[in-house]
Amino acid sequence: MKNNYTDNITSCPIAKVQKVIRGKWPIVIIYHLSESHVLRFSELKRKMPQITEANLTKELRTLEAYGLIHREVYREVPPRVEYSLTAIGTKFIPVLEALETWALEYEAAQIESQS
Repeated sequence: MKNNYTDNITSCPIAKVQKVIRGKWPIVIIYHLSESHVLRFSELKRKMPQITEANLTKELRTLEAYGLIHREVYREVPPRVEYSLTAIGTKFIPVLEALETWALEYEAAQIESQS
């Protein structure tokens, strides 16, 4: 770590990131949007069958409030809503890739230590 945040953990950049991507769904949502670029609510729901519609709605609103995703509403009948990553949301993709690399290395290390 580059700085010591023991006096004020709320100013720690890692704590701020943790606040934005807390829980199990935000990273999954960002991942799916990074792969597909634009998804409708129903498409996201199909990709994540374990999440309830209420939780998906809540997580999408939170990610939108933090500026990571963009919500586009099309005024047509029936109404259509599409979600995509914002510029700052797109900058999170290398973080996801780094997390994937670390997770694979961690899993391999765990398997090796059990051998």
